[in-house]
Amino acid sequence: MNALRWALAATAGASLLAGCAFRHPPSALTAAAQLAPATPITRDLLKLPAPKGKVTVAVYGIRDQTGQYKPAPDSSFSTVVTQGASSMLVKALKESGWFIPVERENLQNLLTERKIVRALEMPQPAGTPPVQIPPLLAASVLIEGGIVAYESNVRTGGAGARFLGIGMSTQYRVDQVTVNLRSIDIRGGQVLQSVSTTKTIYSYEIHPSVFKFVNVKNLLELEGGMTRNEPTQLCVSEAIEAGVAHLIVAGLKEGSWALEDEGQWSNPVLQRYLAEREPPSPAQQADSGPGAAP
Repeated sequence: MNALRWALAATAGASLLAGCAFRHPPSALTAAAQLAPATPITRDLLKLPAPKGKVTVAVYGIRDQTGQYKPAPDSSFSTVVTQGASSMLVKALKESGWFIPVERENLQNLLTERKIVRALEMPQPAGTPPVQIPPLLAASVLIEGGIVAYESNVRTGGAGARFLGIGMSTQYRVDQVTVNLRSIDIRGGQVLQSVSTTKTIYSYEIHPSVFKFVNVKNLLELEGGMTRNEPTQLCVSEAIEAGVAHLIVAGLKEGSWALEDEGQWSNPVLQRYLAEREPPSPAQQADSGPGAAP
């Protein structure tokens, strides 16, 4: 009877797992698309105080400078980080409320459309007012940079335990992506601010298992598992947003731009980023030294 009970339990468990896995075949997915989830840095950008005047910025391209490709069995031509960092940066600049991004990455498409509008102006019937095309907006600041590093397996580890054939094990891995952004004055070409931000990427796996003799001749073996990986593109996006926030704070500190209300220097989000940029004092360094008390 015990053997029968164990066999029935194993069959039920396997059926449950199979039902969860194949309940929604790929051809019948009906989940609606939604906006990309907001990160904590996105909320910080929205909470920044208003600027005295928005800065017109141009972004020509944020390149992948890591040279990293996905390991086998993925294609050797598939990069480990997103190639859409420029779009992420433009979005972060727009959402911050401090900048007016102008189109530069696909400038030729914009110029072509303006030529088409001008071509349609002629010939026009007599008395028709001409179509007025405003001039392109010139940028005063150029934002450059790139994804400069992607380090795999910065930290790995795991743990496991088994008792009477029943156990569970877990493994984790930490990767790291680094983004550099710099703002450049187009009049003289000098670099105004340069910041580097780092975001860790966590991955972990949980693996429960059962390996047990239900009687002398019958062996029960059950295995399961679950893995979870942080989306790399969201981590890159968060690192870029953090870079934009630090560029704003650095520009405020150095006088490149100003607050609409100087009393907003006490803004908690602004103060937090200012404190992060400040080097630790000698007393803080001593407290965190090798001889510091735990």
